[in-house]
Amino acid sequence: MATIKSAGEAVARIAYLSSHVVLSLQPALATDSLFSIHLHDYAANRVRGLVARDSPEIIALRYNVDPLLSAFQPLRSGKLVSVTTSSAVLVPSIPLLYKLAQYPIVLHVAFHPLHAPDYSEITAIRQSGFVFLQSETLQEAQDLALSAHALAIKSGKGVIHFFDPANSQDDTPIETENLDLIEGILDLDGARILQLRRDEGSSIYVDNGRRAMLTQHTTPSNTDLRLKDRSEKESPAQSTTRKSSNGGASSVGSSVRESSADSRPTVSSATSIDSLISRPITSEDVYEYAADIWKKLEQATGRHYQAFEYTGPEDAQSALFIFGSTGLFVDELGAGKSSEEFSKCGLVTARLYRPWIASRLVEAIPPSVKRIAVLEQIRRKTTKWGPVLLDVLTSLRTGPSPSGEPLIVGHQLGHIEPATVRQALRGIFQNLSSPAPIQNLEVGSRESPQSLLDQSQLAQPKVENAYMKILDQVFSQRLYIANRLDATNAGISATIAASPEYGFGSLLARSDRRIRFIEEVKTAAASRDFATDVPRSWLSKWALNVQDSKQCNQIAPDVISRLSNDGSTLASTLLESKSLFFKESQWLIGSDAWAYDLGNSGVHHVLASGANVNMLIIDNQPYSERAAADAARRKKDIGLYAMNFGNAYVASVAVYSSYTQVLEAMIEADQFDGPSVVVAYLPYNQEDDSPLTVLQETKKAVDLGYWPLYRWNPTKEEKGEPSFSLDSERIKQELEEFLRRDNHLTQLMNRHPTFAANLSESYGSEMRALQKRKAKDAYNSMLESLYGAPMTILFASDNGNAETLAKRLGNRGKARGLKTMVIAMDDYPLEDLPTEENVVLITSTAGQGEFPQNGRSFWDAVKDTTELDLSQINYGVFALGDSHYWPRKEDKIYYNKPGKDLDARIAFLGGKKMIDVGLGDDQDPDSYQTGYAEWEPKLWQALGVDKVEGLPEEPPPITNEDIKIQSNFLRGTIQEGLDDTTTGAISASDSQLTKFHGTYMQDDRDLRDERKAQGLEPAYAFMIRCRLNGGVATPSQWLQMDSVSSSYGNETMKLTTRQTFQFHGVVKTKLKSAMRGINKALMTTIAACGDVNRNVMLSPLPTRSAFHRDVHQVSAKISDHLLPSTTAYHEIWLKEDGSDEKQTKIAGDAVVDKEPLYGPTYLPRKFKITIAVPPHNDTDVYAHDVGLIAIKSPNGNRLEGFNVLVGGGMGVTHNNKKTYPRTGSMLGYFPASDIHIVCEKVMLVQRDHGDRSNRKHARLKYTIDDMGVDVFRSKVEELLEAKFEAPRPFEFKNNIDTFGWQKDEFGMNHFLMFIENGRVEDTAEFPMKTGLREIARVHKGDFRLTPNQHLCLSNVPNEDLDTIKGMLKQYKLDNLHFSGMRLSSSACVAFPTCGLAMAESERYLPELISKLETCLEENGLRQDSIVMRMTGCPNGCARPWLAEVAFVGKAYGAYNMYLGGGYHGQRLNKLYRSSIGEEEILGIMKPLLK
Repeated sequence: MATIKSAGEAVARIAYLSSHVVLSLQPALATDSLFSIHLHDYAANRVRGLVARDSPEIIALRYNVDPLLSAFQPLRSGKLVSVTTSSAVLVPSIPLLYKLAQYPIVLHVAFHPLHAPDYSEITAIRQSGFVFLQSETLQEAQDLALSAHALAIKSGKGVIHFFDPANSQDDTPIETENLDLIEGILDLDGARILQLRRDEGSSIYVDNGRRAMLTQHTTPSNTDLRLKDRSEKESPAQSTTRKSSNGGASSVGSSVRESSADSRPTVSSATSIDSLISRPITSEDVYEYAADIWKKLEQATGRHYQAFEYTGPEDAQSALFIFGSTGLFVDELGAGKSSEEFSKCGLVTARLYRPWIASRLVEAIPPSVKRIAVLEQIRRKTTKWGPVLLDVLTSLRTGPSPSGEPLIVGHQLGHIEPATVRQALRGIFQNLSSPAPIQNLEVGSRESPQSLLDQSQLAQPKVENAYMKILDQVFSQRLYIANRLDATNAGISATIAASPEYGFGSLLARSDRRIRFIEEVKTAAASRDFATDVPRSWLSKWALNVQDSKQCNQIAPDVISRLSNDGSTLASTLLESKSLFFKESQWLIGSDAWAYDLGNSGVHHVLASGANVNMLIIDNQPYSERAAADAARRKKDIGLYAMNFGNAYVASVAVYSSYTQVLEAMIEADQFDGPSVVVAYLPYNQEDDSPLTVLQETKKAVDLGYWPLYRWNPTKEEKGEPSFSLDSERIKQELEEFLRRDNHLTQLMNRHPTFAANLSESYGSEMRALQKRKAKDAYNSMLESLYGAPMTILFASDNGNAETLAKRLGNRGKARGLKTMVIAMDDYPLEDLPTEENVVLITSTAGQGEFPQNGRSFWDAVKDTTELDLSQINYGVFALGDSHYWPRKEDKIYYNKPGKDLDARIAFLGGKKMIDVGLGDDQDPDSYQTGYAEWEPKLWQALGVDKVEGLPEEPPPITNEDIKIQSNFLRGTIQEGLDDTTTGAISASDSQLTKFHGTYMQDDRDLRDERKAQGLEPAYAFMIRCRLNGGVATPSQWLQMDSVSSSYGNETMKLTTRQTFQFHGVVKTKLKSAMRGINKALMTTIAACGDVNRNVMLSPLPTRSAFHRDVHQVSAKISDHLLPSTTAYHEIWLKEDGSDEKQTKIAGDAVVDKEPLYGPTYLPRKFKITIAVPPHNDTDVYAHDVGLIAIKSPNGNRLEGFNVLVGGGMGVTHNNKKTYPRTGSMLGYFPASDIHIVCEKVMLVQRDHGDRSNRKHARLKYTIDDMGVDVFRSKVEELLEAKFEAPRPFEFKNNIDTFGWQKDEFGMNHFLMFIENGRVEDTAEFPMKTGLREIARVHKGDFRLTPNQHLCLSNVPNEDLDTIKGMLKQYKLDNLHFSGMRLSSSACVAFPTCGLAMAESERYLPELISKLETCLEENGLRQDSIVMRMTGCPNGCARPWLAEVAFVGKAYGAYNMYLGGGYHGQRLNKLYRSSIGEEEILGIMKPLLK
């Protein structure tokens, strides 16, 4: 049998088995308590509870967030709740304890700090109405924990079980209690009755009248006790008593409790009832219940427990009553039995501390005892007489009483070292036996040596440092945080010093100190005690401007400098308070603990005072349905609370949503003359959560309106300006109601009509179930007029194949006379499934055998239910998968797993199988269509419609070629889609066409599931990619791109592997404005994507500017020459609304347009051109459709021509051997003057011979392999009417960037800086975007984007060098102290915006490299360049197949690993391991690096 080694483990196990919900209260979410480490282990191993049907819910909560509030909701819903906590929580929770005492909740309380327990934390709450049980040993901890739960179930009252874990830390391990015994002791039938009773109350401010009640049904003989029918009117409380077997009075009655607030009837089994008795549970009832529980325990185990326990001789003369840790005394008294010293001494402890049954204490103490020492372990004495001493005195009637009654003397027990126990006992008994004993004698030390070590230190989680760093950046020397955690406050605990009350008082005192300091400065300015007169003039200047914050702060550094140089005593005195020369930005920093009642009073004081104090309150609660719905937790919306005062600046911000808005809010708060409240969101489940987790949680909360971003400045109204600024798209209901009340919402809607729909929707009002029902009802209504058998087709699809198949099956079913309904699994109301007749389920396979996103909720419900009866339905399943996707033998189970699981589960629930599950395999000749072609006819046969004649001919599926040719030269219905305000999306066909315009429709995949649960469409937004020839931009263009990203995008820019700017998060309503903003910079996005020639790439070449200029001119010529000619781009994006610009139209609405190079169908697939300049292959010239290798003239200074490579390409499909990466093949050399014509002819051969029937086979690389290089060369030469010359010699040495400062031949300076994965953004640690913006304002050269996603600041003249270097240092942009692996790394965007991503890339690669860098250091490889690349899918945007080490996403958290790419970018790598996670990656990489 398993053993238990600690009291924490014993208690945690009993709580887990005996509860529906366990609240695990912890000092920090990432720091385990002595209980939580075991609770989480049980939950992780899916250990089943006895009370809960499955595993109980474990909810981790921090001590300081009014954690007991979380108990009310589950208690009121009829669940049994237990709490594991330290004693520190009890006293602050007193207001809640009085209400919780009337519910069957159990609090397991471990004294804290360890080795220095303070039992006053128990005595302080003794009147709360709880039952209190105390355990001391390890075995007692297990037994009394079980007793506590059984007593709560039996009495309906709250029970607090408390113990000192140090008391039993050396105990011998015990066996775990038998589950059958636990189940018998708990009375699970009683638990189930309690679960049926629900409390309808919702407020915890108002007493709802709930009381633990006893109901009796009596016959005339008063022996037949039954449950009362509560629908009858209850009579006044009455009681019938009997004499207990041990002489005490006890109530007789059923063990069933009820709440007087609960009027629901219960079943009565009484056949004859003469009277009904209902009354509150009494102390004697509780004692009887406890005695009954302990009797059962004794019968099963032999262990005996009583309310008060006496240990010692029956003829003892003296006794110790100890309310504290007894271990040392028990050991010493036991050892002293053989000696005369303590032979007549006994020891009394309270097992049942409350209710205190005086008669049981009298019975427990031998009548021979004449003197009793009461020892109370209380660290701070607050009353003259200890509460336990008074209890004992009252019970034994000490004082002026008849002789023979024992003398009782109180003692205060402190810390006692084991070596001094005997000495302490001697002192106690000497005092006890003296003629005039000293009351309240202190025994032992007041503080233990360990207590200081055991104190939980307040610490700010590292993840919250983001906001602190922003404050430091913005206010620098002016920043003053009154309640900073690392401050030293004499005599004040860290907890108190961090509170808003203390901080506010500190700020008031500091304000007074500054007023005095100003007078001191004025006096000093007139003094002649300085060494020179210089300080006097500066002090006078400062004093004159002291009320002008800006002037004061500008002068302060000069004043401090002059005083420092003076060296006089007076100067030194003033410098002791030098921070007061600045007009400080004063802040209080707090957490969301201030949003609860216990912490909110300090916030109220600040707001009510009107003082000029800023508060930053960081809220870390992640969005969840439970948190959003549990109003009973009383967590205030501090922003709304402050706005209601009307005198405060209020902002709601989230650094992981909008860094810029955080800056604006902090600056505005500092400038506001009055109280300011900035509520800052930083959600995490544990303090050590990764930034990626925080980012995802933030996005979810902001998107759904759970955490709206806004700024409120009441003084703006006086200026006629709006006082409310909404910085996010959605707000929640409470905020909306406040704005309506003040008429600001109406104004906001009038100013921003496009926001009106979002603003007018209350947060949480979308009803997912209602939407499912409406959709289903609409289908049913449509089908009513049809004849034939019904067939419901449910699909789950990620990439569209399963959905297309389902819709096609539905159409074919209709043609055969069936009434078909086609709907996504997650959109279907599951409760209707048993009523269907014929059901077909079609699902693809995602990740590691997972369901696609729009089928996961359906599957989760189906797999967990036991209540669905599907015996009336006929069903069939078809699954789509890839038998080679997971090649390892142990992973074969993932092949078509969703379909197989669904088939098995529907059969288990009674469904009748019409046809065996069909398996579509991508490895078959026609992919999944091969298996489907065999499966579908069998379905029609099973449905009896296989013989239908005269079926209509099916139209062929619409292909990209159809979309292009019908688009009227890339117009389609894009304009109509942009005008449609009912959705954030555009049509599927238009989304293909917008790629040609440089923009992709995407949605935020971090938010998909949550928005779906809310009944919202995906968070659609658009990615915009610019066309930037050669990656060269001017400073003015950089500034405009920065503005576009901030005004219309997600405030970041991506420097792509195609050497251009990319913006994400542009919503449809801002798409045109963004395009026009780009056009304003004389830039465009046309042909940045799509089946055309895309952005022409070029090596940045910082050391050879003349050669770079020559090659750049050629790249521009190629780019312009191959640009599409359609005017659709100008019409859709740039033409002003209402413009009188006209186009010549022919029949219908078709515009006269032409594409002399491309034709109406453009190219079969995308077409990419790049130029490399040896010895640098930083553009990966072998990886593109056309790769041009620049050849120098004989003198080596100017461009002469190019070696031409064709047929490179990176994109593949996992496990599809017909797709593969390919390096370019050499065609030969051609002069530079006509190279644009060469590119044209290569493109035209591809246009005319590329595969337009299969897009997976449409790239130029397949055309060349199908045709042969020689044939392809001849066709190009035929169009050129010229021959390629033999290739000229060249040499590549690397394919990475050369970082740092470099000079060119003209003496101009170039700095190539590291931009990790090309993401330009501001963070609290690194204000990169701001820094580059400021540099662009002064830079006179240009910006060159590199193909490896970095940035070259080019053409810096010598006279500007110091300025630029200073700015680079100021914004940390000159930092190149990274490992060679990090500097050589590259990643695509992937999650959350790329729809093709299967795994993380940009957000994960930096973390992976960090985990490898220690190994690099250990092996002396930190400076070695190792080219590592990662992509989220096999499309290969980061060109992974040319890297030395590459990871290509295969499923979330799983990658294919490739090794062996050439360092020069000339050789493909090879698959080394398939489908591995981080642990395996690290396990492979670390030995390789050694």
